[in-house]
Amino acid sequence: MNRIETDEINWEKVNMLIPAIVQDSATGTVLMLGFMDEEALKNTMRDSEVWFYSRTKKRLWKKGEESGNVLRVADIKLDCDNDTLLVSALPNGPTCHKGTVSCFDYELETNAFQELFAVIAERKAKMPEGSYTTSLFKSGVDKISLKVSEEAMEVIHAAQKQTKERLTEETVDLLYHLFVLLAEKGVTLKEVTEEMRKRAKK
Repeated sequence: MNRIETDEINWEKVNMLIPAIVQDSATGTVLMLGFMDEEALKNTMRDSEVWFYSRTKKRLWKKGEESGNVLRVADIKLDCDNDTLLVSALPNGPTCHKGTVSCFDYELETNAFQELFAVIAERKAKMPEGSYTTSLFKSGVDKISLKVSEEAMEVIHAAQKQTKERLTEETVDLLYHLFVLLAEKGVTLKEVTEEMRKRAKK
């Protein structure tokens, strides 16, 4: 994690509360905007979990202190004017109190791809025992690649011989294993999305 020296920040300019934009480290999704005072920033760097200063309650608070949906910090950057932070973090569940992935979602529906990729990234970071995803990561890239190949063949078979419902199910299995492979190789969903956008312009 990139460490920010608190004296780098123009505290007077931001009235002692610096805006902190939080972005999902796995998907690139903007999750929320909060404000940090100097102590909240120090706590964030100390704990590697995001802290804010509540302007309404006039106190420090750790994101997820009640819900458990903490934000685990991957990196922190200070902008060129020294008055805004960009926090890259891995969310442990929905970020918004309304149950959405991001506070910028206006409906309760979430982006299923982003949600799945975030769960896979969390499994890779924590490697919980008994998790199928953990077992895939432990097996290595060759075994994961083989599973992707097998699932791709299942999709082809379903398309040729089976029902629409079965094709949908097999497609989900393929996407899951493909996302595991991407996570194993350090490829983010944001990078995949950016490449798709480049190709769409051609």
